Amino acid sequence: MPDFADPFSGQSLERPMTDEELLRAIRFAIAAEYEAVQIYQQIADSTDNQLVADVMRDVADEEVVHAGEFLQLLINLNPGELDLYEEGYDEVDQITEGTGEG
Repeated sequence: MPDFADPFSGQSLERPMTDEELLRAIRFAIAAEYEAVQIYQQIADSTDNQLVADVMRDVADEEVVHAGEFLQLLINLNPGELDLYEEGYDEVDQITEGTGEG
């Protein structure tokens, strides 16, 4: 799970990241976006203040957009990763076909 204690937090390397480090950093950024979504949705679900709930849900949606941007960037930098996602999609499709869902 993302953590601000990560060594990349708040500082830059004294050298450019390797391609593998860059991919890991982007994956970390994706995870951080989804962690933010969880936090904002929990806040929205935990308040009776409609304004706060509405703003938190709106910001949560924006974080999902950011995750989508990072996912696209990840696939652009590492096209083979898309094949793995598609393999996962196919596995879920096979399961849902057997259950009559989807």
